[in-house]
Amino acid sequence: MNLAYIPSPTFSEFHLGPLTIHMYAICILIGICLAVWILTTRWRRYGGTFDQVLDTTLVAVPSGLIGARLYHCVTTPSAYFPPTGNPINIIKVWEGGMAIFGGIMFGALAAFLWCRHKHYPFALLADALAPGLMVAQAVGRLGNWFNQELYGKPTTLPWGLALNDADAIGKTQVCYDGQPCPVGTLFHPTFLYEMIWNLIGATLIVLIGHRLTGVLKAGQQFAMYLMWYGAGRTWIEMLRINYSTIILGLRINVWTAILVFILGAALFTLLWRKGADTKELSRHLTAITTDERERMEAEQTASTSAKNSR
Repeated sequence: MNLAYIPSPTFSEFHLGPLTIHMYAICILIGICLAVWILTTRWRRYGGTFDQVLDTTLVAVPSGLIGARLYHCVTTPSAYFPPTGNPINIIKVWEGGMAIFGGIMFGALAAFLWCRHKHYPFALLADALAPGLMVAQAVGRLGNWFNQELYGKPTTLPWGLALNDADAIGKTQVCYDGQPCPVGTLFHPTFLYEMIWNLIGATLIVLIGHRLTGVLKAGQQFAMYLMWYGAGRTWIEMLRINYSTIILGLRINVWTAILVFILGAALFTLLWRKGADTKELSRHLTAITTDERERMEAEQTASTSAKNSR
């Protein structure tokens, strides 16, 4: 029997009157708030404003949540599509099932389109977001801990995860062979591995970005995020034992993680050769911000004049 281990929480939700508050949702919300704070701090240094960040967030976050859900449903179709599943289950998000890869794809697409609409430099936004996104994902992984889900293979290591009898989503988790997961043992805490990996990645992006200011092209910090997360998710995903679609002997998320890493490496190389200068885009953003402020001041002045003339 292991004397040292990581205990699982004894609850995964609590109630406020008729409302049921899930800790997974709390972790996601805290992660989003931290990401917005980090994004705002870095975006302002480029010449932007909090209002620009807020508007973009209101577009990107809902899109990301929808994408995260759809990716999960498409990659685990047996529970959501005939003949074994029911499409109505797609909207039952309270039963779990969100995938970060889908969230990144849909959220990034929405942010890109919004930036095109507002003429913001998307490459700068991506760079500003990169470390905050890793922090958000790290905090979000605590939700898996509360749910007692997505853990790894059995282990005897002193930091193994011990499950308990709490009413958590992970109680219905099935393993790679379609059978209930082993009981009476410890498991690799993959949530913790990914938390640590992401926090290290966020730190490296900030340090490298600061050290190589004037050298890196716009967008390369986000490319580093893709490479770091893709590499880490590859080995972490290989430890997991929850049921997953298998393609050519590998879990589908392993393939996705490998593709994310390759995409990040290709993007980093392309931007190194043909990317825009960060300072140039920062001047462009500053000019846009100045125009927006002048427009708002003019609208406020016109509104005040109209009220005074009544």
